Amino acid sequence: MRNVIWFDTFSADERACLGGKSASLGELMNAGLPVPPGFAVTTHAFRSAREGSGVVEAIRARLDGLDPSDVHDVTTRAAAVRELIMSWPLPEPIGAEIRAAYQQLCEQIQVADVPVAVRSSATSEDSPDASFAGEHDTYLWVRGGDQVISNVRRCWASLFTDRAVSYRVEMGYSHLDVEMCVAVQKMVRPRAAGVAFTLNPGDGDRSTIAIDSAWGFGEGVVSGEVTPDNFLVDKVIGSISRRTVSAKTHAFRLGDDEQVHRVELAPEEQREPSLTDDEIAAIAKLARAAERHYGCPQDIEWALDEDLSDGANVVLLQARPETVWSKKKVVVSTGADAMSSIVSTLVNPLYARKS
Repeated sequence: MRNVIWFDTFSADERACLGGKSASLGELMNAGLPVPPGFAVTTHAFRSAREGSGVVEAIRARLDGLDPSDVHDVTTRAAAVRELIMSWPLPEPIGAEIRAAYQQLCEQIQVADVPVAVRSSATSEDSPDASFAGEHDTYLWVRGGDQVISNVRRCWASLFTDRAVSYRVEMGYSHLDVEMCVAVQKMVRPRAAGVAFTLNPGDGDRSTIAIDSAWGFGEGVVSGEVTPDNFLVDKVIGSISRRTVSAKTHAFRLGDDEQVHRVELAPEEQREPSLTDDEIAAIAKLARAAERHYGCPQDIEWALDEDLSDGANVVLLQARPETVWSKKKVVVSTGADAMSSIVSTLVNPLYARKS
């Protein structure tokens, strides 16, 4: 049981201690997809810190009998638990391993104090009967070993955000059965970022790739704070079948202080598409590659890294199974429309294999 696992040394036997997000990053990197380098602080490290803290029973007591419909009660209790977790003493061997891994990443990238994203990867994420996506925290543009450790601890505490606590109660999950892995990954400097689905999330059409895009970091798209551009791409032919360029009034961008800020956009930038046709095609190709690898519809996060050259600047930040339409029965057309029959024949066999 390792405390730190590099994504490029990921083994399927270690999936259980990585959580869905970190396991996906490791698998994608080993499949040759363009994933920024990094490592995972495993659930073994989380468990060691939790069990050594002496506050497990206090956490259990704080959450016993919680009523998710009582918003004030949820907020008060969840905040108290997060405070307990932030007070956990970190075993020195684990802290030393995290610092050493971060220093190794700096040497690999050849940048002192390389900026990283510190991302929650709970064991409950992307489970077959529930989706905890978006319930836990991510911290961007983190520099230095001490700051990495501080934000690993904050990700641990985010197991007990108000939303996560309420959702676990509603879904019947035990609070103390869920553990947190944390992904530490080279930060990209995105000109644009967003999500893509390898089906149309509006109607479940699997012959289509849907791309949501906005300027800057993709957190605003994922959280719903930014109204993104939307592009529908025919999965077989590759043509762009629909374009919706939204009034993107603001973006999340890196400031001179190396912090991510919400900034207002100039009128001309609000109306400008955040992606070129070539970039749309590259993102669609990346999404299809992830779908082919997993054999089921995917929900991916992507970015255009300004540090990379055009044509090689689309990077994959995350891939997870689409959890709504992919659970429904696929209807294969048997009508007279020849093109519909061709599309169904080409697309639907991708989903016959279990992921």
